[in-house]
Amino acid sequence: MNCSVHTETLIGVLYPCLYGLLFICAAILNSIALWVSFHIPTDSTFILYLKNLIAADFIMTLTILNKAISDSVIAPWQLKAFTCRFSAVMFYYSMYISIILLGLISLDRYFKVVKPFGRTMCQSMSCMKILTVFIWISLFCTTSVPTMILTSKPGNTSFKDCIALKTNKGIEYHFVVNNIAQTIFWTVCILIVFCYACITKKVLDSYHNSQSSNKIAKSKTKARVFIIIGVFVICFVPYHLTRIPYTNKQVSNTCIKNPMAFAKETTLWLSATNTCLDPLIYVFLCKSFRQKLSEVWKCNMVMAALSSSNNEESSS
Repeated sequence: MNCSVHTETLIGVLYPCLYGLLFICAAILNSIALWVSFHIPTDSTFILYLKNLIAADFIMTLTILNKAISDSVIAPWQLKAFTCRFSAVMFYYSMYISIILLGLISLDRYFKVVKPFGRTMCQSMSCMKILTVFIWISLFCTTSVPTMILTSKPGNTSFKDCIALKTNKGIEYHFVVNNIAQTIFWTVCILIVFCYACITKKVLDSYHNSQSSNKIAKSKTKARVFIIIGVFVICFVPYHLTRIPYTNKQVSNTCIKNPMAFAKETTLWLSATNTCLDPLIYVFLCKSFRQKLSEVWKCNMVMAALSSSNNEESSS
């Protein structure tokens, strides 16, 4: 029985268009973010996490274009097979790297706001460099590499879903990888909620004690406090709530009904919008990033003004 829904108009036409638009936006924003990251020094653990997050988002952006094309109804099966074996694996890999890094950024802000006078291993630059390298390598070796190896069945014109390319061991490991991913997500989710509950209490107590009436400063502080948790909830929570029943149906080889597939694809697209929302974190939370971006913007404005002036002089 063919239970795939990828040939349906909604998934085979609408979502490729949505991913195509998302790719254009994400490519512009993340190219700028990547350029800026090369021009700011890594002088704190926060900047270290930020640069790693930019790298993860850039990798994810590169896979979005391939997903947009391979999910379309006109895509050749060879491209769909390549996506299942490699591109989609890197898509999910970079997603979970981003999730872990958002958790580390939240933890970093917790220590700086709630315990600013203490010094822990989590604030040591050398330790965190080792940790970030370990995260990249360990997640790749435990989830991505086995998935690529075990998605080895030959494809053909009739195959529609990635599960059809997995060996029996691959199907079993697919369930394992999903459990690993869910564990990572919900652990980070709990960490972020805890960190920002403590940060919120600290900020409110600070305003209460100082009796400050500066509404603009309060608004900026609230935006900086809640930007990460906002991005996290919008992008990742819906997908992980949907993924549990979807994977159980997928692994058990039972038919996946259209509403479930629609929910999974919609929430997955929301997860991919993380590549466009993360730049908000860079702008709101990173002073060095804002300053460099401002310098580039002002330089471009000056160059545009000079060019306009020269054109006017030439025409006169």
